[in-house]
Amino acid sequence: MMFYSLNNTQEKSNFKEAIFNSLAGDGGLYFPERINKLSVDFLNNISNYNNYEIGYEIMKNFVGNSINSSDLVDIIQKTLNFDFKLYEVEKNIFSYELFHGPTLAFKDVGANFLANCLEYYSDEKILNILVATSGDTGAAVANSFYNKKDINVYVLFPKNKISDYQERQITSKGDNIYPIEIEGNFDDCQSLVKRAFKDKNLRSQIRISSANSINIGRWLPQSIYYFILLKELSKININNKINISVPSGNFGNICAGLIAMKMGLNVNNFIAATNINDTIPRYFKTGEYTPKKTIRTISNAMDVSDPNNFPRIEHIFDNNFQALKNKIRAEKVDEEETKNQIKKTYCKSKYILDPHGAVGLVGLSRYNLKNEIGIFLETAHPIKFRDSITEILDVNIDDPLKLTNECGSHKIALKNNYSDFIEFIKQSQ
Repeated sequence: MMFYSLNNTQEKSNFKEAIFNSLAGDGGLYFPERINKLSVDFLNNISNYNNYEIGYEIMKNFVGNSINSSDLVDIIQKTLNFDFKLYEVEKNIFSYELFHGPTLAFKDVGANFLANCLEYYSDEKILNILVATSGDTGAAVANSFYNKKDINVYVLFPKNKISDYQERQITSKGDNIYPIEIEGNFDDCQSLVKRAFKDKNLRSQIRISSANSINIGRWLPQSIYYFILLKELSKININNKINISVPSGNFGNICAGLIAMKMGLNVNNFIAATNINDTIPRYFKTGEYTPKKTIRTISNAMDVSDPNNFPRIEHIFDNNFQALKNKIRAEKVDEEETKNQIKKTYCKSKYILDPHGAVGLVGLSRYNLKNEIGIFLETAHPIKFRDSITEILDVNIDDPLKLTNECGSHKIALKNNYSDFIEFIKQSQ
């Protein structure tokens, strides 16, 4: 499989080149040259396959012969070594829990896959991974890449804008993981990383790659759990039309779902649920793409005003704005609605939503399901947002990881300054 740049379809790379480069040489996002339809037989009998087999069936289409079959199976097994669970919170409304991985967030899937692929290709030359995080990505990447041979990881996170739990996860590793606290917001962190990738002088001196969802090795594996969802639904004999609400910040998760749809997943509608950082809902209403300054919310992983992956979504629909709006609804959910949904769901079913799942459920609730099935993605365990949730609910939340308050002392603080950032990377080589 080859991948082309969204800026120029003639600019192509194979899978290995694409995951090492992260962005094409012209600065464009990579996109698969083709999206293969899965066989009808596979989709109709998906309940007969285990998660590893499903993952392999998906990813072999993108990896091609860049990784031999037995090694790809091994990578998939290391990637999907945890459960994905459905929980019915009310009639025909299901939470799809993606947080049973090692850092309690859906990002574990993509981070695990990318880390294991890069390790597979290791050639004893130092590779520097640059990643901007609004919370969960940093923890997943730090965990997945920890102690990977010949790989250094630089995790940029905004000061005082991620949860205490997320920061402790990011800063507890040390060794080859370098957490960098930036004075600014997530978009500032993302801008520093983007600038580094456009810095030809830097790239001539050191090898860099990204573990953000701009990297196809982080983004595409997320398609797998949409097919695992199909399997879980078939187990409980649900064959109705499904509508999936995806809490959306950088739009990589919903974009992976759209890839799954192109591969044959039967989805009636997608709902892109954002918090008050509502660039995309406003774009759907006005046709004007106008990012504003990012506002801090309790669903901080979605505090993104200029989502990286949206150009890929437009490309999936051949830049046809009406076709895009026919398949995706974009819903803005404010803080009060988020908090009220957490209260309402707990009162009804004793189910504790995390703030991102709550945004997804509010977005879903605005859709008239009739006799259809509604799924919202629960992207992170509520323990990661314990302070916010315990202000809303009088509950104790058990920590599956038993993360202590003492964890998390490895970090460096930098201003939002590109020169300082690059100087630190060079000094740590």
